[in-house]
Amino acid sequence: QVQLVESGGGLVQAGGSLRLSCAASGRTFSLYSMGWFRQAPGKEREFVAGISWRFRDTHADSVKGRFTISRDNAKNTVYLQMNSLKPEDTAIYYCATSRTPYDINWSDPMDYWGKGTLVTVSS
Repeated sequence: QVQLVESGGGLVQAGGSLRLSCAASGRTFSLYSMGWFRQAPGKEREFVAGISWRFRDTHADSVKGRFTISRDNAKNTVYLQMNSLKPEDTAIYYCATSRTPYDINWSDPMDYWGKGTLVTVSS
């Protein structure tokens, strides 16, 4: 059973930084692409960033240049470094992945989700 556990959320002032972590278990981590999504109050969940099994990364335009996704296959963990945070980044952040190994399309539905971690950015 694939399990994803996020951590690292919290309250931060605008302009500050946070690093989210997502620990994965239940399968061979290195073979799968991993992504971060977020859902702000009253809004639909949206893609934030993804990293392929070959370490190829992609970021949403809204976070490009401020957020960086990375992964450590030795620790079965994916990270999201968030810098220059803005109040509009306030959301629950979810780690997600597909049951399909190797490369995936980030617009396709993900199969596994963590419970999320709350990030609140105050102005």
